[in-house]
Amino acid sequence: MKTHTPLHLADLQLSALNYFGPLRKLLADLHTYKPHPNRKLFYDGYVSLLLLCYFNPIIRGLRQIEQMSNFKKIQKELGVSHAALGSLSEASRVFDPKPLAGIFTDLASQVSAVDKPELPKEIPEAMQLIAVDGTLMDALSRMLWAVWLEKYENAAKVHLHFNVSRGVPVLMELTEGNGNEMQSLKAHLLAACIYLIDRGYVDYQLYQAILEAGSSFVARLRCNAAMEVLKTRPLTAADLAAGVESDQEVWLGDAKTGTRLSRPVRVIKVHVKNSPARNLKPQCAKVNGKVKIIRTHEEEFDAWLVTDRLELPAEIIALLYRYRWQVETFFRWFKCVLGCRHLFAESPEGLALQIYAALIAGLLIVLWTGRKPTRYTLSALAFYFQGWATWEELRRELDKLKPG
Repeated sequence: MKTHTPLHLADLQLSALNYFGPLRKLLADLHTYKPHPNRKLFYDGYVSLLLLCYFNPIIRGLRQIEQMSNFKKIQKELGVSHAALGSLSEASRVFDPKPLAGIFTDLASQVSAVDKPELPKEIPEAMQLIAVDGTLMDALSRMLWAVWLEKYENAAKVHLHFNVSRGVPVLMELTEGNGNEMQSLKAHLLAACIYLIDRGYVDYQLYQAILEAGSSFVARLRCNAAMEVLKTRPLTAADLAAGVESDQEVWLGDAKTGTRLSRPVRVIKVHVKNSPARNLKPQCAKVNGKVKIIRTHEEEFDAWLVTDRLELPAEIIALLYRYRWQVETFFRWFKCVLGCRHLFAESPEGLALQIYAALIAGLLIVLWTGRKPTRYTLSALAFYFQGWATWEELRRELDKLKPG
């Protein structure tokens, strides 16, 4: 299959929206993928049906997708014919997710949300803030590739790179539940980025790889990290107001074991007050029976942050790490609001297709509304696609969200 035609956002703007007409232009190059004389469900039609599922919250299974494909109006708007259960099941195994990944990457490179965080002026304009994390998706016990803990506890892991500078996801990799997050990040490093990562990514070799890629990092360390203090930097009033308790330049790692980084970095201790939002009741401790641990929600704790950015004020480093929660917020919308926890396929290729379709749905919401996807924006578009709201009513609701 040839490389897909570069996307033009003007073809996808909401002013031209006529149900899924513009999306057919977006997916047009997928139509000729793996042609077969007996095939009636093509790659672009399968993805269109998946996309429509995410704008219709009542669709949660392949039988409902099959039922949906019988309706003449949907067939006309999506350019599909009746999709039998066998065809839907086959599609998840026959179609390679790589072409759809290319469309996602192309679209993600052009979309930006207006309600993205306002970055400090100290951050160079050429640097992109990338929050990286992984999330588990429960899998069926017969999905043998999705190894996680033990029998009957399978899961797939979604590794996601979220561009905080533009407020959109930009890269996804799917592995089994035991997939190594650090190896996944190391395999997809880019230059001119500041990677925001949590304690699950504590790996001195990973930090060194980020530096060698021409990027930087703000990461959370464990309190027992191996380091040699070179000097203690003075704190400003702004640093103290941000909760910074110490700022030290150190050699991180152990020279004897070969884990020491190639240059000094900073370790900043920040005292965090984690009070409940909007004066709500604090969350109680949760017992996770699967991994046999107890997760507590402390209202106050100390966090040790490490970064190679020696020139930035300590308060800015503390602020940058807070931006890492942008990827957590997106995961919550992705799984709880968009409803991507329900799987339409059991193979890794089929699940990757479903996740890329869900990510594209999120990018389209950003494109059409100008803002990061929320429960409100999704419901407004769902009302329109289901025929409960007119085009004028939808435009009026979305105009409330746009600036100016």
